[in-house]
Amino acid sequence: MSIDGSHIIGTFLNGFCSQVCSGNFPTLIMATKHNQSGSRTRGPLSIFAVIGLCCFFYILGAWQRSGFGKGDGIALEVTKHSQTDCNIFTNLNFETHHNDVEIVEHSEPKAKVFKPCDAKYTDYTPCQEQDRAMKFPRENMIYRERHCPPVEEKLHCLIPAPKGYMTPFEWPKSRDYVHYANVPHKSLTVEKAVQNWVQFKGNVFKFPGGGTMFPQGADAYIDELASVIPIADGSVRTALDTGCGVASWGAYMLKRNVLAMSFAPRDNHEAQVQFALERGVPAVIGVLGSINLPYPSRAFDMAQCSRCLIPWTANDGMYLMEVDRVLRPGGYWVLSGPPINWKTYYQTWKRSKEEVKAEQRKIEELAEQLCWEKKYEKGDIAIWRKKVNDKSCPRKSADICKSSDTDDVWYKNMETCITPYPKVSSANEVAGGELKKFPARLLAVPPRIAKGLVEGVSAESYQGDSKLWKKHVNAYKRINKLIGTARYRNVMDMNAGLGGFAAALESPKSWVMNVVPTIATNTLGVIYERGLIGIYHDWCEGFSSYPRTYDLIHANGVFSLYQNKCNFEDILLEMDRILRPEGAVIFRDEVDVINKVRKIAGGMRWDTKMIDHEDGPLVPQKILVAVKQYWVGGAGNSTSSKE
Repeated sequence: MSIDGSHIIGTFLNGFCSQVCSGNFPTLIMATKHNQSGSRTRGPLSIFAVIGLCCFFYILGAWQRSGFGKGDGIALEVTKHSQTDCNIFTNLNFETHHNDVEIVEHSEPKAKVFKPCDAKYTDYTPCQEQDRAMKFPRENMIYRERHCPPVEEKLHCLIPAPKGYMTPFEWPKSRDYVHYANVPHKSLTVEKAVQNWVQFKGNVFKFPGGGTMFPQGADAYIDELASVIPIADGSVRTALDTGCGVASWGAYMLKRNVLAMSFAPRDNHEAQVQFALERGVPAVIGVLGSINLPYPSRAFDMAQCSRCLIPWTANDGMYLMEVDRVLRPGGYWVLSGPPINWKTYYQTWKRSKEEVKAEQRKIEELAEQLCWEKKYEKGDIAIWRKKVNDKSCPRKSADICKSSDTDDVWYKNMETCITPYPKVSSANEVAGGELKKFPARLLAVPPRIAKGLVEGVSAESYQGDSKLWKKHVNAYKRINKLIGTARYRNVMDMNAGLGGFAAALESPKSWVMNVVPTIATNTLGVIYERGLIGIYHDWCEGFSSYPRTYDLIHANGVFSLYQNKCNFEDILLEMDRILRPEGAVIFRDEVDVINKVRKIAGGMRWDTKMIDHEDGPLVPQKILVAVKQYWVGGAGNSTSSKE
C-alpha cells in the first residue's frame, strides 16, 4: 500500500499545530528543552517562528475544511444547507408577495438591465399578435396561425403585469374563480351570458362550468359522454378539446383524472385561453388551419368539438383527417353542435334543412372512410369510435398519406389524406400497441419504446430515466418545499425528454406542459403514451400562450441544446413573459452554460442562486434556481428591494 508523504506531514502538522494554537506551549517548550543538547544554536526566535507557521497552517486547513475557497460560494452554501436538510434557502424566498430578498453580489461586471415594456404589451403574444395576423390570408384560418416577428422586431424588454395583479387562487378554487385584475376583460361575460361561460362578480370572475352546448354545467354533459365512453376506469386519460372557449370541459374532466389539451385561437372571443390558464387548466393558443397540429400521431384517447364551429367537411374533410391522425386507435370523437340535431335547430342556425342534412351525411361518410364507427347519437351529441386497426375496413391506397413520419408536423402543411394505421398481425391487435389504464401506464414501458421506435432508448434505459428523474425531483423538493403543492399549479418542462420530470411530479395538484423542442429527439409520442400531455415547440420563437401563465418552469439542458441556434437572451425573455410574478424557474445544465444564463437573468428582476448537483460539487452539471420578483406596470410598483 503506497502512503502519501504529504498526507503524513499534513497529519503531523495538524496534530502538532493544534496543540500550539490551543495554547499547549509548556509541552512544546519542554520538548524543545529536552533537545537543546543536540541543537544549541536554536534560540527563542526560531521557536516562535515555528509556532507562527503552525498556527497559520492550522487556520488555513480549518478554513479549507469549511468549504470556502473551493468554488462558488453560493453553491457551497446551498450544498451545506441541503446536507442538513434545510429545504428553503435563507436568502431565496419562494413564497408569494415577498418584499425583501437578499441579492447575492458577485465580483463580475453587472448584467445588462432589461427595462419594462410599455403597458400596451401587458397581454403580448409574439406569434399571435392581431396587427401582424391581419396581414395574412383569411382562407383556412391562416391569419390565426403562428406568425412570429423577425429577429429585428423582437421585444427586448420585460412584459409588465397589469396593475393590481394578484397571485391566482389555488386549485381547486381557481377552477371557479379568477381575479379580475389579472385578466381585466369583461367582453365574454356579455357575449356568452346566456351560455353560462363566465360571470363578473365584484372583483372576480366566476366560472359556473357552463358552455355553449352545456349551459347547465359540464358535469351533466360529461356524465352523458361517460355512459358511452369508459372515462371512469382509466382507459381514457388524454383528451383534445378543439375550440375550447374558456376550457370548462377540460376543467371538469380533470376531476375524472383526464388531462385535456385545450386550444382556441386568439380572436374576438377575448382572452379565452388566458382565462383557461388562469383557472389552472391546460390550454394553448391554436387553430385548425393550414398546418398540422403540434401533436404526435396516436396521442389522444378522445377528442371533442363542442360547438367549435370548425368546418369539418371543408377541404374534402382535411380537418377531420387531422383529428384522426392524433386520435389513438380505439379512441373516441365527440361532436356536439351543428350539424347534430339539425332537425331541431336548423332555423335557429339560419340554415336550410337541405344544407345541414347534407353536412351531416358528409361527416358520416368521412367517418366511415377513417374507420370510425358511430356509437351514439342522441339530442345534441354524437359519438364515434376509431377502430383498433384497419383489418375490418380496407382503405383506398390513394387516400393514404405518403409521408413516412406522421409525427414530423412542425410548420408542415396539412394534407387531405388519411394517416395509415401501424401494421398488426391479428384482427384483435391494437395498432401501435395497447396501453395500460391510467395510472399504471405512467410508469409502464410505452409501446413506442417496447417496439424500438425511439432511437437510442430501450426498456431498460427508459426505466433508468424514470428512477433518475424521481431522484432529481426529490432534490428539487428539498430545495423548494412549494414544489408538489397547489402553489405551483401550471408547470412547464421546456425539454421534456421521456417525460420523467412530469411523471415524478404527477399529482392532482398540478399539471405539466411537456415541451419537446423541434431540434431534440422526438419523444412526444412516448410522453402521451405515459398518460401525460405536451407539445412541439422551437424555443427560438415565442410560445403559444399568454403572459403570466406558468407558476414553475423547468429547463433541463435547454440552453446547451440551443447554444449557437439562437440568442439566450431571447429565450430567457420569453420565459419571463410566460412566468407569473413570484413564479420559479429551475435550470439544470453544464456549469459554463449556467453561468451565461445567470449573468443575463441578473438583469431581469429575477433572484437567482447556483446549487451543486445532488451528487456533489465535482459533477460539472449545476442547478440554478430563480424566482421572478413581483412587480407591475407603472413606476414605483415593484416589490423588489432593489431597482
